[in-house]
Amino acid sequence: MPAAAGASALPIILAATGLGLVVSTIWAAALGQTLVACIFGLVAGFWLSYGVLVLGLNHNWFVIPEADVTDSVALFQITWAVVMAALTVATLRLPVAFTAVVGLVVLALVLLIFGTLNTDATLTKAAGYVTFAFAGLGVYLFLSAASIATGGKGYPLGSPLQR
Repeated sequence: MPAAAGASALPIILAATGLGLVVSTIWAAALGQTLVACIFGLVAGFWLSYGVLVLGLNHNWFVIPEADVTDSVALFQITWAVVMAALTVATLRLPVAFTAVVGLVVLALVLLIFGTLNTDATLTKAAGYVTFAFAGLGVYLFLSAASIATGGKGYPLGSPLQR
């Protein structure tokens, strides 16, 4: 598949995911689940802003000189690594599986930052492997919640790191 094809599909997928997370954020807030709403809202912000970044760079909306695009992408990644690191701290009172998934997101972003700034394919691939790890853990968390929602028992999620 040519790179241009990915550049066209990716913003659509990101926008749809972001929109779904905005709906989930509003729903969670309406139910009084403020931390859940916070997490969904942050992730929605990430997906929507990433979609805008991809579209903007592909269509030169930001008029960033080509020589500065890499630094602009790295700045985006650094910003989100800081935001997700703060979210990781906020999850310390939750079962450790939640802290682990957000911590893995931070690790993936940090690897991606260094991979982007140093044009290092090995670090970028490592970021991809970590992404598969946090996505797999996210699926585990989803299946645990789905089991509870359908009358079953939740899966073991580990004790919180902070009481």
